[in-house]
Amino acid sequence: MPVGPYFKGGLTPTNFIVSDYDRAAPHGTGAAKVGGNYASSLLPGKEAHDRNFSDCIYLDPATHTKIEEVGSANFFGITKDNRFVTPKSPSILPSITKYSLLYLAEHHLGMQVEEGDVYIDKLDEFSEAGACGTAAVISPIGGIQHGENFHVFYSETEVGPVTRKLYEELTGIQFGDIEAPEGWIVKVD
Repeated sequence: MPVGPYFKGGLTPTNFIVSDYDRAAPHGTGAAKVGGNYASSLLPGKEAHDRNFSDCIYLDPATHTKIEEVGSANFFGITKDNRFVTPKSPSILPSITKYSLLYLAEHHLGMQVEEGDVYIDKLDEFSEAGACGTAAVISPIGGIQHGENFHVFYSETEVGPVTRKLYEELTGIQFGDIEAPEGWIVKVD
């Protein structure tokens, strides 16, 4: 069940900054839920907060060209041609929420979905973006600061229509208001 927003403001877009730090090492433990795995994000997160950003966008440690994570959450983007795109990397923790959103985007909203490389220099291809994870479901991204450039997605103050619909679909299933796909929910007596 959703427990609340990752970032202040609830289902309201917030802004992020691309970190120069690496959150996970190549061939490291980034894809495992292990103690200390997110310790390397504490300093960059504090620096982001000090600059009035919600958190960091982490790039791949090998080339620093591909988006990997948003703080401790998964990144997704909605392209201008209505595709749901999310990174696939051996350095990030697999997310049941991300996979649920991929399914809902394809099967409930009729979108094309893509899991693969998401290049930081291609932000202008996205009309909406967000972070997703178990506790908060979706945290919309208003904008991303990358070097001297600040890219705004749908809006810094309003949630994009596709992001809102995905949030409503998934939370509707979680709360039992929308019928869940086969095998998604098991009632425990």
